[in-house]
Amino acid sequence: MSGRTFSRLGAIASERWGMVTTSQASAAGIPRKTLSGLAASGAVERVAQGVYRMAGAPAAVLEIDTIRIHWLALGGSVSVVAAGVTATTLHSIGDWFPNTSDFVTPTRRTTRLDGVRLRTKVLHSVDVTLVDGLPTMTVERAIADLIEAREDPSLIADALRHAAQRGTFLRPRRFAQLLDPLAHRNGEVTGGALAGRLMLAAGLDKSWTARLQ
Repeated sequence: MSGRTFSRLGAIASERWGMVTTSQASAAGIPRKTLSGLAASGAVERVAQGVYRMAGAPAAVLEIDTIRIHWLALGGSVSVVAAGVTATTLHSIGDWFPNTSDFVTPTRRTTRLDGVRLRTKVLHSVDVTLVDGLPTMTVERAIADLIEAREDPSLIADALRHAAQRGTFLRPRRFAQLLDPLAHRNGEVTGGALAGRLMLAAGLDKSWTARLQ
């Protein structure tokens, strides 16, 4: 293999945490059999079907590395967005022990990837952000998603507190809006009331609840 080919692979991988997919390589004129040969020689490591890591590229924390590999294996599209516990893991909030990578897509899609859950959900652009290049629900949308999924309230409160401490819980009013459809189910009249209750459970002071007005 020429140094030019390896350089092209490195350029692609540098934008994807040291990894490259077969489709990305093919688009750059590098056939699948070349990647297979590189894997056999140890120049790259096959980490999932259609996903390779460049030799020597550092891996992230296991949970985050797994999420990134799953996202790339799904095609690495901006329409595939990390959700729920997966999103909070990427945001480094909460005390979760995820065993599944949870993603949402705007249209129904299936996968045979082990450890991957795909859901259909249309998100507003304001509720999606990039976390180290991976499309992810914002903190506010992710926590609302956890409430919708009826996750453990104490773990949700932990996630909200961590987000406030890290300075990533930025839009309390948007949070309240996202909770409006969930308010009655959770014993409140409005999303603002539910948001206020959750903030108090998370140990946030009244300066936070004042931001809901």
